[in-house]
Amino acid sequence: MGLFDRKKENKTADAKAAPAPEVKKNDVAEAKPQEVAKPATPAQATKSQEVAKPAAPAQATKSQEVAKPAAPAQATKPQAPATPAAPAQATTITPKASPVAPKATEQVVDPAMAKELKLFAEKCEKIFTEVKKDIIGQTEVVQYTIIAIIAGGNVLLEGAPGLGKTRLVRSLGNVFDLPFSRIQFTPDLMPADVTGTNIITKDENGNSKFEFQKGPIFSNIVLADEINRATPKTQAALLEAMQEHKVTVMGVSRKLDEPFFVLATQNPIEQDGTYPLPEAQMDRFMFKIIVPNPSAEELGQIVTMTQKTMDELAVAACNGEELLRMRAVAKTIPIAKEVLDYAMVMIASTHPDSEIATDTTKQYIRCGASPRAAQALITAAKVRALIKGRYNVSYDDINALAVPVLRHRIKLGFEAVTSKMNADDVVNAHVRDLNNAGKSTIFGKK
Repeated sequence: MGLFDRKKENKTADAKAAPAPEVKKNDVAEAKPQEVAKPATPAQATKSQEVAKPAAPAQATKSQEVAKPAAPAQATKPQAPATPAAPAQATTITPKASPVAPKATEQVVDPAMAKELKLFAEKCEKIFTEVKKDIIGQTEVVQYTIIAIIAGGNVLLEGAPGLGKTRLVRSLGNVFDLPFSRIQFTPDLMPADVTGTNIITKDENGNSKFEFQKGPIFSNIVLADEINRATPKTQAALLEAMQEHKVTVMGVSRKLDEPFFVLATQNPIEQDGTYPLPEAQMDRFMFKIIVPNPSAEELGQIVTMTQKTMDELAVAACNGEELLRMRAVAKTIPIAKEVLDYAMVMIASTHPDSEIATDTTKQYIRCGASPRAAQALITAAKVRALIKGRYNVSYDDINALAVPVLRHRIKLGFEAVTSKMNADDVVNAHVRDLNNAGKSTIFGKK
């Protein structure tokens, strides 16, 4: 039998052989040593003779692979030599995922934004450090007030006299290096005493003319002390200034300087001769903060500090331009859709006639919060996240700010009064209902 006949016979035998299983590109690298040690079959020997012939470059590479001891599954693949192999095929290995690789949901902050976030954190640390020089204790009061200033909101402080509310505002004026003005509200205070008025003056030619004399509202930080003692007419003079940051006198609108911040105080003890703030004006305050009485230790520190000096010790840590920049950076903080939906449900479910009202709402709340509550909650939550060193809003930010945002925006029903529950108790119970139902309970879907 000639050489040609033997080759023809071998090819016929290979054709009758069972089809080999599909071999992946990493099979060669994964072959076990004990399988390689098996002797090659006659078909393999014949295969080696065929590869010994002159071949194309791709086939030559394949012949080098086949020349090595191969597993039986590799040797019985008849089509392998005919398939041109890419040069990188012999070394291609699928890498395993690194355990420290970033998740797909993690956000990558560009270097410019990372620099802004670092500056934001440094400024906040300096601000808190300076304020602590003048204010003993009152940690939550200071924190919420600074959050409101950075977020661009207004604050209503409620507490007994002598708790340092005015000192806090003066200290903030020094820290932010901004002009500060104080308005003492009384029953005989007129709107022109707040916004300003036109007065008659003489020009250089001796002619009379009207000249606008700015009121104390034209300042960056305004303290409205005991705001509930003024008449509703005077209280209304603050409405446009707090919301639109402008005042209108005799048909002429004038913009207020930015940043603009109103911190109003009211005494909850004495109610004689006072005018409770209407709901429209209460809603314009981002936070209502309750100022607690100091502890015995804090009271001793206050007395010791004031015996040395009554002046504020805080120095400038941030100017108006930097404050506006911090406000712009805070607005860029992302918020996940799940967290946003949770916040919206928290506000929408404060209405007892809502389909998603909680059990606490149906039992204790007569009137729920307005859309301004949702805006204040999200805006303040972004600032709080940055102060805590995070670049995203969490559920903790929403829950922590629920009480100062909602305590003055809900109206309690008769059941809450008879149960001796105040607004803080109702809001906390409302938040517990939402968390017990699960944060995935969005818009009534359970």
